[in-house]
Amino acid sequence: MASLRAALVLLVYCALSAAFVRAADPDPLVDFPPNVTSFSFRNFPVNGDVTQASGGKRSGLNVSLFPAMASLGITYVRFELTPCGANVAHSHPRATELLTLVSGGPLQVGFVDTRGVFHGDILMPGDVTIFPRGLMHFEINLGTENAVFFSALNSQNPGTLTAGNVLAQIPIRALVNSLNLDIGTAMAFKAAQPPEARATVVNVPNALCQPGMNITRDW
Repeated sequence: MASLRAALVLLVYCALSAAFVRAADPDPLVDFPPNVTSFSFRNFPVNGDVTQASGGKRSGLNVSLFPAMASLGITYVRFELTPCGANVAHSHPRATELLTLVSGGPLQVGFVDTRGVFHGDILMPGDVTIFPRGLMHFEINLGTENAVFFSALNSQNPGTLTAGNVLAQIPIRALVNSLNLDIGTAMAFKAAQPPEARATVVNVPNALCQPGMNITRDW
């Protein structure tokens, strides 16, 4: 009986260990991907995977554009937020993010941990912050000029889940229960979200953000 119990414990441990290993990018088995001859990417802000919306511009890297990244467990993103531009609340299920503000700002940043505690700050050029893997976070440019910042993520495919789009996809009664809303408000919320994933770089409404004013981590 003791040996059977030990075997079951070992089986559970192995299953959990395998699940943990699969949750992250695998360790590389070679120095770099085969057939790669270029290890530089030119003019990242223009030639990256560029999306532009009301709040600014995002330029990312992926293995299709930059094959030298393949299997190395990392990617890189450049943001340029306009005054009162925001990168909406979102999470990366497969990566921790390290962010550096290069110019502009102040940049309001923050994340919420699994205890429901908010951790926020105001960044100035040269400051660095970190968003732990899988936790919901955001950035808002509170300044009067564009804010340029770079994010490094420890996965070649970190994934992005925006808060609004995720909530809009769940059934109405689950949404009502999750957010403690009445049915009418919940249905209006769902209707306001586009069917596709929402652009992540948008403007904060004027009532909530005036460039150069109300520079606080909690507002």
